Amino acid sequence: MQKESGSSTHFQRYVITGVLVMIPIWITWLVFSFLFNQLSNLGRPWVRALARWLEQTTPAPAEWLLAPWFQSLLAALITVLSLYVLGWVTTRVLGKRLMALFESLIERIPLVQTVYGATKKLISALQQKPDNVQRVVLIEFPTPEMRAVGFVTQVLTDEKTGRKLAAVYVPTTPNPTSGYLEIVPLERVVSTDWSVDEAMTFIISGGTVSPGGINYGGIAAEEQAKP
Repeated sequence: MQKESGSSTHFQRYVITGVLVMIPIWITWLVFSFLFNQLSNLGRPWVRALARWLEQTTPAPAEWLLAPWFQSLLAALITVLSLYVLGWVTTRVLGKRLMALFESLIERIPLVQTVYGATKKLISALQQKPDNVQRVVLIEFPTPEMRAVGFVTQVLTDEKTGRKLAAVYVPTTPNPTSGYLEIVPLERVVSTDWSVDEAMTFIISGGTVSPGGINYGGIAAEEQAKP
């Protein structure tokens, strides 16, 4: 009886260990599978058009292009190369002018302009430090006894009192693209010495990967911002 109990415990321990090993692999697979599918969907129409064109002249390569797995792979590669070219072009004078023209057209479409403009401002905000305030901070959320990692996107001023307020985006784990927007008095915001990359890694990993230390109850962002 004791031997059976020991075997059962032994079995459960290794099953749990296997699950813990599999979870990060599974999450990584989900993320990359999602990205691969999105990239493939963007490039697949171009691959199909190329396959139809080759089918009339050289049928053999067209058969490869018509294979679903090859279409997905080639479509993803075409999309990545297109993104690289887009990034390269937009750093040049002509590319900047074309982007300005594109954005002027976007501004004329009400709903699209709202989504595009808000997304672009968020990305731009995360790349810059707001008014001498550390980007990565801790705030009291969801209760005063707890802290959440957030990103200061903007520093506001109360129109009546002149009090400084911080707009803090608090992402969720393990998907940081969703989250909460909190407006917090600047004196209640605790600055950290983490970079945006370190904070994002901490959030996506569920707290398992971190720089090792954090300024949990240290200097408030308002005090740090003072000269």
